Amino acid sequence: MLQILSDRTWTSLDSSNPPSFLSFSRMSLPNSENASTLENAMQLLIQTFHKYSGNEGDKYTLSRAELKEMLTAELGNYLGNAQDKEAVDKVMGDLDSNNDGEVDFTEFIILVGALTVACNDFFLEYNDKPTNK
Repeated sequence: MLQILSDRTWTSLDSSNPPSFLSFSRMSLPNSENASTLENAMQLLIQTFHKYSGNEGDKYTLSRAELKEMLTAELGNYLGNAQDKEAVDKVMGDLDSNNDGEVDFTEFIILVGALTVACNDFFLEYNDKPTNK
């Protein structure tokens, strides 16, 4: 479950009872001309998930096959050999927090967030290394 910091307390992000600073009634998909970089990134995350989630079974979750296809096509440079069945099984097991055999959008975002943190840490460490001249 996604949690956010609001008024110095942790609250669950529940679309039926959103925090006051989120106005879902005002939310719309911004066109790319006036959308910020972050808004465009959020749109791409949503579009990418649904590009793969609708191929078989529940259109709001990724099956093992859909996850493998997405990992191979979209994250191959970061994850290495996503074709490896054991690697896909490991990622699926790590992401599928409710053990339903599928990855929902929240579980997908956890993967993307964890990879983003790992990449950021790598680049920070890489940039802090002294250069040999």
